[in-house]
Amino acid sequence: MTASASSPAPDDPARYVGLDADEAERRARARGWTAVRMVPPGTILTMEYLEGRLNFEVEVEDGRVRRAWSG
Repeated sequence: MTASASSPAPDDPARYVGLDADEAERRARARGWTAVRMVPPGTILTMEYLEGRLNFEVEVEDGRVRRAWSG
C-alpha cells in the first residue's frame, strides 16, 4: 500500500491478525485507516476496492482477527 491523501502511511495488514477485533479497529484508526470493515468468515463480499479501507475477517467464537487486507 502506498501513502496518499486518502490512505494511511504504509501499514502491513498482517500485523492485525490474532488481535481482538475491537483492539484491531482502534489501532487501525489510530494509524490512519478511514474505514474498517469487519466480516465473519465465509462472508460474500464485492470486489470493489476502496482506498483507505482495512478489512478484517473476524472469528465469531472468539472475536479475533483471522485475516486482514486493504481495500
